[in-house]
Amino acid sequence: MRIYVNGDQREIEPATLALALGALGYGGKKVATALNGRFVPAPARAATQLSDGDKVEVVAPMQGG
Repeated sequence: MRIYVNGDQREIEPATLALALGALGYGGKKVATALNGRFVPAPARAATQLSDGDKVEVVAPMQGG
């Protein structure tokens, strides 16, 4: 299926947000996620189904001042 991750088109097989994050190299990392403009909390990612054309945003926390 084709999804957009942070604006870049990607072809993936996983059907859930949690599995997609693992396949995209974000597995185990502390990140915030949104699907089609709506925040998805970490506990809900495993049950969040993806569809062709979905837009996923992944944001990693930054340190600094």
